[in-house]
Amino acid sequence: MSSTSQKHKDFVAEPMGEKPVMALAGIGEVLGKRLEEKGFDKAYVVLGQFLVLKKEEELFRDWLKDTCGANAKQQERRRTSSP
Repeated sequence: MSSTSQKHKDFVAEPMGEKPVMALAGIGEVLGKRLEEKGFDKAYVVLGQFLVLKKEEELFRDWLKDTCGANAKQQERRRTSSP
């Protein structure tokens, strides 16, 4: 059973709007900067990529690894809070 992080609870407590990519669970300063450098500066842009990948979690994890170097633990944190 997975637990929900406080960061995820805070994120879903209000509309996504213009939240920065670092507001996503599992995305800290280092990964956030890497994503921003590749044009993924807002949480909704990352959500868009998840949707482009047809909500396939394995493809999304691979994309995170390839795009920003997210390790398995960081991918899992993101996975448990995916839309």
